[in-house]
Amino acid sequence: MTYSISDNFRSYPPLFRPNPGVDPGDEHYSPNPEPDSDSESEIPVVDLGSSMSPAQNLSKICREWGMFRLVNHGVPMELLTRLHEHANKLFSLDFEAKQALITTPILYFWGSPALSMSGNVQQRGPCADSLNWLEGLNVPLANNLEFEYDNPLLQSFRSLLEEYGKHQTRLAKTIFSVMAKDLSFPPSKSKSYLSLPTGFLRVYRYLRCPMADRRWGIDSHTDSSVLSILHQDQVGGLQVYKNDKWLDVKPIHNTLIVNLGDMMQAMSNDNYISVKHRVRVNKEKERISIGYFVFPAKDAVIESSRYKPFTYPEFQAAKELDLKTVGVKIGL
Repeated sequence: MTYSISDNFRSYPPLFRPNPGVDPGDEHYSPNPEPDSDSESEIPVVDLGSSMSPAQNLSKICREWGMFRLVNHGVPMELLTRLHEHANKLFSLDFEAKQALITTPILYFWGSPALSMSGNVQQRGPCADSLNWLEGLNVPLANNLEFEYDNPLLQSFRSLLEEYGKHQTRLAKTIFSVMAKDLSFPPSKSKSYLSLPTGFLRVYRYLRCPMADRRWGIDSHTDSSVLSILHQDQVGGLQVYKNDKWLDVKPIHNTLIVNLGDMMQAMSNDNYISVKHRVRVNKEKERISIGYFVFPAKDAVIESSRYKPFTYPEFQAAKELDLKTVGVKIGL
């Protein structure tokens, strides 16, 4: 298998572009000892359109899985389709054009999903061996609503993301209210533990990788959020760690994936699970996913019998230090 200019690798960051006409099997790649997934996972389903209350099974799912598939979520399929179409068009632009075009408040990044509190990408090294095979857009919803771009494609995409963000905010409120009731949070904690202005979107393109069994889209991790909501295309690659096994999370049309993050686990006294997950890359296909992440208020003190009281900014600062010193997030 060889590559040519027609494969549109000009849209890739330079470190991820293969040499034209060179068989990637001849290039050097260090082996990844991790095996593929053990099996396909039928993760639990929560139906927001059911006459039965989602609370009847959400509590058990949060304790045993920390991840579920959301159906009848109320996000229009047309909106999801248009979002993915616009993302494909933007990511297909030449790399240098994307860097020049996409400016604040939307941030373009590549090689690592880790961004510092100042908005800088925290990369683990200067070569492709140490990078995640992805590029992405970071979209803070609180600062995105009134901004307009001159470029028609980017402005149209911004408007779609704004509409999508409103749906994600609605879903986050609905899901968290059920969890807060299950965990008997007092009203003051329920209000500060989920701060909707902190929400942001991440739009990822996972790049074609010639040695997909030896590289990661995103390596094994937990999210730092209260909760995260994901829409993925039909390529696949998301995996969840359950019962000491890596399981594939199958893409299913018109469904969303919800997973709990570190903040939710801490708030729940470890009764809920911040689920470990990862993303594999594909040798022949790119993958688009759109994630929503939401956090506690900056001044909210997370109180738990299992942890010293802390705020999310303190947790974030510790995470940044972990990335600088040991190269990975240690987490809770």
